[in-house]
Amino acid sequence: MSEDQTMSAEEFQNQYFDDESQGLNDELEYDLETGLLGEHDEFANLHAELEEAREQLVTIRDFIRFSVTQLRNYDVVVAQGTTDEFAEASAIVLHSLSLDWAANEQILDCRLTTSEKQLVLSLLEERIAERKPLSYLINLSYFCDLPFYVDERVLIPRSPIAELIRQQFHPYFEVSELAKPIGVSVNNQAPAFYDHGLEIKQLSQPERILDLCTGSGCIAIALATRFVDALVDAVDIDKGALEVAMVNVDHHDLGHQVNVIESDLFAKIPAEHQYELIVTNPPYVDAAIMADLPPEFLYEPEHALAAGQDGLDLVHRILFEAPDYLSPEGLLVCEVGDSEWALKQAYPEIQFDWLRFAHGGHGIFAITYDELMSYRALFANYVQILDSNQ
Repeated sequence: MSEDQTMSAEEFQNQYFDDESQGLNDELEYDLETGLLGEHDEFANLHAELEEAREQLVTIRDFIRFSVTQLRNYDVVVAQGTTDEFAEASAIVLHSLSLDWAANEQILDCRLTTSEKQLVLSLLEERIAERKPLSYLINLSYFCDLPFYVDERVLIPRSPIAELIRQQFHPYFEVSELAKPIGVSVNNQAPAFYDHGLEIKQLSQPERILDLCTGSGCIAIALATRFVDALVDAVDIDKGALEVAMVNVDHHDLGHQVNVIESDLFAKIPAEHQYELIVTNPPYVDAAIMADLPPEFLYEPEHALAAGQDGLDLVHRILFEAPDYLSPEGLLVCEVGDSEWALKQAYPEIQFDWLRFAHGGHGIFAITYDELMSYRALFANYVQILDSNQ
């Protein structure tokens, strides 16, 4: 986490929600004898382990180490926002103590009070027992170094697209002082722009940007903070998701720059809107993966994940319709995740530009207006097949 990530979920909620809000504002009473686990055999040892931790552990460092061990011992899936048990454990402990998640290492040997230990163990127990993602438990997630309110109406932000946003899609567009290079130079000292594989264009920065399938609004808001002179349209079909997006737009004070639109893909976007950049992270999980999701993912809205047998139902339509809204010099960046293979099989004639990422990630391609137009007949054919099957 970055230095400016200092907002706690409680502060976030106090600004926008009343006392009936869910999350850590309604603190759970932690009873070390009964806890949240009931009589489940699979958690038979956890009560004793939590009690032992309360009695014997002392410092923040102790509780982070203990939390890592418990997350691993109980096979908790850490894959929504981070894939690192240490990062998850640190967030559990530091958030419970109302500390910055990037707290200075010097405080890690500070001692906890009895009540502070109780808060940490209560949140850890809830994470293990309910298998609910941490971001939903505390109504807070970070994307592109920014805090976002999240609940079960939206996916938890976790797209590698954040890397592209930080670098302002270098070198396709010219960059400003707000771009943050994430690579290193040849001498391993000075920062340099990471080569994601985008075409070298150095076009003027986009004046109008579309975030299609915006969910929590995290991509749209991150885009607005990096392209401060651009107007950003944040589009989603789901009213609940748009309510969350509006909370985040208001919190970041970007109502003048980010326009939230309820629309089924491009259906209600004004035809005169022409975008230099369209970014989309649509539902793309195929049927086989949906049938085998771990418990943590079942808390996320199914319609924001599932996209038909091969995960491409929405992607086909986006590829077909995008040229009507993309400027001639525009760029479409689309995430399809593990459905990358299915997309290659669907369009063997097309050499999609699959992007590379410094911090992991795959299944994201970039395609220009000219390429979309060149293959539009192929995209139209798939849309016709989808329509005929409905």
